[in-house]
Amino acid sequence: MDAVAILGLNVRKFRKLRGMTQEQLALDTEMERSYVSDLERGTRNPSVRAVERLAKSLAVQPYQLLMPVEN
Repeated sequence: MDAVAILGLNVRKFRKLRGMTQEQLALDTEMERSYVSDLERGTRNPSVRAVERLAKSLAVQPYQLLMPVEN
């Protein structure tokens, strides 16, 4: 699995663990909801700054968004 797909799965996982909607995460990170949706589906290549903003909003370290998802 590539890094973009892993990031998308982890964003969704941590967002749901925090009880956030895509809209809430988008507002908190100052991103468009459609961009968050694209990230979660693995169809966008986020910048390092975007990863930092997502990690801050999700209360995780940036590297946690890039760690392979455990089954």
